[in-house]
Amino acid sequence: MTVTTVIRQDVVDFLYREAKLLDEWQLNEWAALFTDDAIYTVPPLGDPNADATKSLYFVHDNRSRLQERAERLLKKEAHVEYPHSTTTRNVHNIIVSNLDSDVITVECNFTTHRTKREVVDTFIGRNEYEIVLENNGFAIKSKKVILNLDSLRPHGKISLIL
Repeated sequence: MTVTTVIRQDVVDFLYREAKLLDEWQLNEWAALFTDDAIYTVPPLGDPNADATKSLYFVHDNRSRLQERAERLLKKEAHVEYPHSTTTRNVHNIIVSNLDSDVITVECNFTTHRTKREVVDTFIGRNEYEIVLENNGFAIKSKKVILNLDSLRPHGKISLIL
């Protein structure tokens, strides 16, 4: 696959695959979707363009940190997520831009339903991606998860990968 042969559906299928990996707790495989210089961020509520050097992000990971996060969440010692939550991710309103560029940009809305210990939490928001072609497939250069929540209550925390 080359940039000139990429169609919108290829990108959409890639996003669905990412969601499936997360729902199935295949976190190492999920981390492998990212480039070596990737960045994964979850900015503060209400300030998606906050300066990361001056604001507290929920997540601001480079490639090695997101790999460490994935491996840590898979261990029994990660008490907050062991046994693992059951999640259902929906990706929708997908807008794909720059299909003929080296970096494909994608914006989409998401809903992540999480159930654990008879409690259902719902996270809603928007994902912003930069996707590149690497080794005849797609790879995520950056992913920003913008939560459209007033607060994390009743959740109080983000213990899973959005």
